[in-house]
Amino acid sequence: MTRLLIVDDSALVRRLLGDLFTAAGDFEVAFARDGLEALARLREFNPDVITLDVHMPHMDGLSCLDQIMVEQPRPVVMVSSLTEAGAEVTLEAMSLGAVDFIQKPDGAISLKMDRLGPDLVEKVRTAAGARLRRSHRLAERVRRQANGLSAEALVARKSRARLVNDAVSREEATPPADRPVAEKQVLPGVVLIGCSTGGPPALDAVLQGLPADFPWPVLVAQHMPATFTGPLARRLDGLCAVSVQEVARPMVLAPGTVYIGKGDADLILGQRPAGLVALPAPAKAEYRWHPSVDRLVDSALGHVDARRLIGVLMTGMGYDGAEAMTRLRQGGGRTIAEAEETAVVWGMPGELVRMGGADMVAPVDEISGRLLRMVAGR
Repeated sequence: MTRLLIVDDSALVRRLLGDLFTAAGDFEVAFARDGLEALARLREFNPDVITLDVHMPHMDGLSCLDQIMVEQPRPVVMVSSLTEAGAEVTLEAMSLGAVDFIQKPDGAISLKMDRLGPDLVEKVRTAAGARLRRSHRLAERVRRQANGLSAEALVARKSRARLVNDAVSREEATPPADRPVAEKQVLPGVVLIGCSTGGPPALDAVLQGLPADFPWPVLVAQHMPATFTGPLARRLDGLCAVSVQEVARPMVLAPGTVYIGKGDADLILGQRPAGLVALPAPAKAEYRWHPSVDRLVDSALGHVDARRLIGVLMTGMGYDGAEAMTRLRQGGGRTIAEAEETAVVWGMPGELVRMGGADMVAPVDEISGRLLRMVAGR
């Protein structure tokens, strides 16, 4: 049996979640009403996994999480509202060591549990078997000093990337007969990254290792709700030398820029007169997870020679991206799978390795260095 500690100040939420996991048949459930009580139950009950609410009296969820990860690290799943404010707090929690998040039941809670229940149980089961990272706050260890740009130069570079995409937006809104002929952007290649459970800290680690003048654009499909990907992009943009933007409209690809797919939709690569473009696309039912890694890679293969593509598949449950990245490698492209030793969940990268689609397997803190060598032709 998996020992689960549910931490929430709402008696109704505790009861509904308790009933849900007890009915699943493989959980032994205990409860805590706030962070202080959770720390006491941690020592008494010794849970395998914890669901942790953010807003509680006496000790809030973030303070409790930080103490758990310092004193007795174990998998924690945050219970989050699907709002932008909830996203900001949840991303902070993941930087502190939380494995994943689930939607906080609200409104007509009991009516929503039938719909949310299977996903909640799957996420908590997966988290219970998750591997905690070898080093807490790993991204802080892999900041690179090699980019050599002042803060002012970095801001200027990011501003130029935004000007390019603002120009593309104006072009999309201009009737074709009135459009000037755009200068086509020629790129040496494109990096495609896919991740899911445990992805935000992995993205922190990889993207902070890329210099501002990284010569290829990077497209990222991170499984997340729509309200989370904007805050994720803004957070990464503040941490990284490369420019990071959410793709909520067509954006011409530029070197040194990372494009985060908007949640609950898909990210695809297309072609415009000005060059390759990152596009948001409505989610397709045949793809289980969104933004879909398989759909992103397949769209790239439709417009770019596989030899000019690098695929990176990192932590996440399931198999999204494994088939498409295997095809990418078979076409002459290169692929990296995150190593089992650092992946929170070795589902997606493990499937790529099992399919024979990985050129190399690397710990997350080595992936940025591998990318730098690959784009340099080494």
